[in-house]
Amino acid sequence: MKIKEVIVVEGKDDTTAIKNAVNADTIETNGSAINMDTIEMIRKAQETRGVIVFTDPDFPGEKIRKTIAEQVAGCKHAFISKEKAVAKSGRGLGVEHATPETIREALKDAQFMDEKAKEEITREDLLDAGLIAGEGAKDRREKLGKILKIGYTNGKQLHKRLMMFQISVGDFAQAMNVIRQEEENA
Repeated sequence: MKIKEVIVVEGKDDTTAIKNAVNADTIETNGSAINMDTIEMIRKAQETRGVIVFTDPDFPGEKIRKTIAEQVAGCKHAFISKEKAVAKSGRGLGVEHATPETIREALKDAQFMDEKAKEEITREDLLDAGLIAGEGAKDRREKLGKILKIGYTNGKQLHKRLMMFQISVGDFAQAMNVIRQEEENA
């Protein structure tokens, strides 16, 4: 599978995992403190070929993703769940531990993030759905992130993530129906 866009990853091990899964070029951020030279490379890649940001499903990965989204408009974002990013040994979390199939699936599902998304889903909707507070909220957010392919986020960031990906009220409601049915059948 050939990827036209340049994939932004955190380090060399991520690049190796990407190249084992697909034919693609990468830019490595070398950690969460991205310097301006790296931002300029990402900006140039976005202008010429497009960019897919593919960082680890953890706090530093989200920090990198946010920094790039603020500095470089129009990038796509690919996500994997924490469960699919855990090392076989159980020690370590990141893109470098994902299977080639998981990486291909995440890249295929890469989406644009838009900071100016029209607000439709309200914070009250998230409270009513049991996604922000209460027992099981974290599990529901994890399931929602998988179903909508927007990655996991904490309660404070969930609304922003839904708006950035322009998730419609209908898609949100459909995902919540799936989650409720799973809970009822458990």
